[in-house]
Amino acid sequence: MKMRWRASLTVALLVTVTIAAAPAAAQDEPPDAKKPPTPEHTGIHALFRNLGEDYKNLWHLDNLAVAAIGGGAALAVHPWDPDVNAHLRSHYDLVNDVYAPAKYYGGTPVQVSLSIGSYAVGRLFDMPKVSHLGMDLLRAQAIAESIVEPLKFAVGRERPDGSNHQSFPSGHAAATFAAATVLERHLGWKNSALAYVIAAYVASSRLHDNVHYLSDVTFGSAVGVIAGRTVTQHGAAYWAFVPASTPDGGVVILAVHVGE
Repeated sequence: MKMRWRASLTVALLVTVTIAAAPAAAQDEPPDAKKPPTPEHTGIHALFRNLGEDYKNLWHLDNLAVAAIGGGAALAVHPWDPDVNAHLRSHYDLVNDVYAPAKYYGGTPVQVSLSIGSYAVGRLFDMPKVSHLGMDLLRAQAIAESIVEPLKFAVGRERPDGSNHQSFPSGHAAATFAAATVLERHLGWKNSALAYVIAAYVASSRLHDNVHYLSDVTFGSAVGVIAGRTVTQHGAAYWAFVPASTPDGGVVILAVHVGE
């Protein structure tokens, strides 16, 4: 019973930290304002053009807030990392069977395939809203992956099972929370709540499988939220930080307001 209670607490913490992080930076926005308008073009050229803009939008102040929340939460739970994994590992066949599909569903190949499928359906059947959703899902996966992989090699944290040194942050958590955040921005909270539950399920499965620590999936979830929010800005006003040189050869960082 004690083990079940701690496992439930872990999943609840994951859901609370990551889902709360998403609206925290957008709490001043009216509900309709954050739903991205359907663009005129959703073809391949538009996809790659918008992806280039996404990397500029990464420095949105909202994203920095989510990164701070995710980083603080990961630091806060770090002391409990070994204990949480020990209590989430199970010898019960039912529990193992429940968690078994998560490592596949949360993997990049499946997430990218689902994104491409949505995009293709929208393009083939002339459904701009669907192709737009698929385009945003694809870009979110690209952004999340491009943040996660460099961090894995830069941090070099050993996985709890000792298999390699690419534990922090969790790519599965980032991928699924990126998809959930895009769905939330397109469809609203009521229609995307299940996506967040699935993302939390995938994230907790990484602890059950003993391939990540709680702090890994906590920050990975924040990365996913950042990726999802970044690709759904769609021209909204934001603050960007731009380096500029001074006459004496120095460098300053300028905060530039972009958009309306």
